[in-house]
Amino acid sequence: MTATTSEAPRTATVHANGIDVHYREAGSPTSPDLVLLHGGLVSTNPLWDGTPFSYGAYLGTLGERFHVVAPDVRGYGRTRHAGGGRVSMSLLADDVAALVDALGLDRPAIAGFSNGGMIATITAIRHPGVARALVNDAGCDIFDPESRSFPMLRQVFGGSPDAKEANPDAVEAAFGSDPDMRQFLELIKADHDAAGGPGHWRTMLQHFFEAAQHWPGYGFGDFAQIDVPALVLVGDRDEHSPVEDCIRAYRHLPHGQLCVLPNTGHVITAAKVAAMADFLTTDGADA
Repeated sequence: MTATTSEAPRTATVHANGIDVHYREAGSPTSPDLVLLHGGLVSTNPLWDGTPFSYGAYLGTLGERFHVVAPDVRGYGRTRHAGGGRVSMSLLADDVAALVDALGLDRPAIAGFSNGGMIATITAIRHPGVARALVNDAGCDIFDPESRSFPMLRQVFGGSPDAKEANPDAVEAAFGSDPDMRQFLELIKADHDAAGGPGHWRTMLQHFFEAAQHWPGYGFGDFAQIDVPALVLVGDRDEHSPVEDCIRAYRHLPHGQLCVLPNTGHVITAAKVAAMADFLTTDGADA
């Protein structure tokens, strides 16, 4: 699947679960619904479309087969976290279920990359019957309470393995020594500060840290509750969501499939998007 755009995605906002959710939309409302969730630290802002961390470049092509709704999750981009309180993976999953209800979507497929894959999976567990199919792309490590991802994330984004909150200054120091990571951080700042004002990227970072730095209370055994077709998708060189975790997740799915892409790291690729679309058109179409 190539990253072509037959029609420019539309943008809109809907009130769901107490917040105003901004989303990009592509495709015909008469096509099968697909809720598409972005990964951590990014959003649906078009400035990410040229990077391998966003589905943005594929929205037009996916819109030829699906009615795509791609929201900014709570605390990211143009979707604010209202009312205070900690942002958790369960809250983000509840937001997705509320979005489906608010838009009147008909049992959509729910798919996501990295953090988005985690949120999609927890949505399917917490809200049976909401989704007709599930795709988790590179979002399985969080379901292991002993995952090495947790201390690594706290080290990078909190400044120490036992950090309790995000430390934006530590992030700037860690990202500043590598040109690619420094550029990534500049995109984060440009994205979130444009939506929330100067320095808002620091607030977004705290929301990200709150949700991702500890086990969400759901493990691989809970995948047995997902009674719809589900695809676990991962690159064989993914350093953040190891293939071994994805295999563990897949083995608990009653109607699961596993797809491991060769020579692929923790990124979104055309091959991954094609595998997702083919799965949803065949195995996930009649759930």
